[in-house]
Amino acid sequence: MNDWTADAIRQLTADAHRSADTHLFKLPLPRLSGVDIYLKDESTHPTGSLKHRLARSLFLYALCNGKIKSDTTIVEASSGSTAVSEAYFARMIGVPFVAVLPKSTAKSKIKQIEFYGGQVHLVDSAPQMHSASVELAASLGGYFMDQFTYAERATDWRGNNNIAESIFTQMEREPHPIPAHLIMSAGTGGTSATLGRYIRYKGFQTKLTVVDPENSVFYDSYVTGDRSLVSDKSSRIEGIGRPKVEHSFQPDIIDHMMQVPDAASVATMLWLESLIGRKTGPSTGTNLWGALMTAQKMVEAGQEGSIVTLLCDSGERYLETHHNPEWVRECIGDCQTYIDQLNANFRLA
Repeated sequence: MNDWTADAIRQLTADAHRSADTHLFKLPLPRLSGVDIYLKDESTHPTGSLKHRLARSLFLYALCNGKIKSDTTIVEASSGSTAVSEAYFARMIGVPFVAVLPKSTAKSKIKQIEFYGGQVHLVDSAPQMHSASVELAASLGGYFMDQFTYAERATDWRGNNNIAESIFTQMEREPHPIPAHLIMSAGTGGTSATLGRYIRYKGFQTKLTVVDPENSVFYDSYVTGDRSLVSDKSSRIEGIGRPKVEHSFQPDIIDHMMQVPDAASVATMLWLESLIGRKTGPSTGTNLWGALMTAQKMVEAGQEGSIVTLLCDSGERYLETHHNPEWVRECIGDCQTYIDQLNANFRLA
């Protein structure tokens, strides 16, 4: 291993060492008697989302496999958040970075990628990202990072302060320290794979539920067992849902999957803002909807326990889209029915 590679790995591991853990907080939901819901706030990473963990792991994985040299151009297919984080790490170690994004990607994410020195290559829709990335990496003599293949391989699922170990450590002094359920959406499938493997490795009885938005094939693949499913549509919940079954999606370690209507995801995102006074991204709405539906079933069954899910990123990235009422009316539809349902079932009068 040459000096440049050794220094690049040192810089990446130093970034992890400098990071305090992200906060885990309990939602104020007194109507859920005996059931506590926690959000792990991944928006506090330097690049603002859960994908900071993934990007660092992907860079370390590629460096340790000898794929990145001092002059290697990194190419990635992304809906935006992973590319923001990868642009940050590419700048850190001094290599060029190009993100292949759908044209629908939030403009704020594009600006952030460019702020970190990355370039952007736009395609019409998500199904085109992979082939465009392969072609671009070949034409540039670069390396296609391919988060959708390597996400579940790059993360140390046994521990090493991964997100699963962090959750269970932070829960140790809570009334129900071993969560009854972890709720996670699938972007690449890498985080749900890490959570599911860690649960089994540690022998916990925690159930893993993966929530999936519209225009994603993960749910149908899970139900049918068919990994060849494809869709010609892009997910409208930016950051999660895929038009094909990615290699990182590991259905055998998932206990349950739930389809979440896009209007329910956006409604829950907006409802959460009224509860905590902060804007979040739409995938957090998907996660929380799944957590709330799971909690409701637990209460109806007379069960007690804790549920943990993720606050994936800040809503500041989506002011022009999911937090814009006109955009929501045009692209998602009416969310008020779901907001009324949330208020009726979970909010104190």
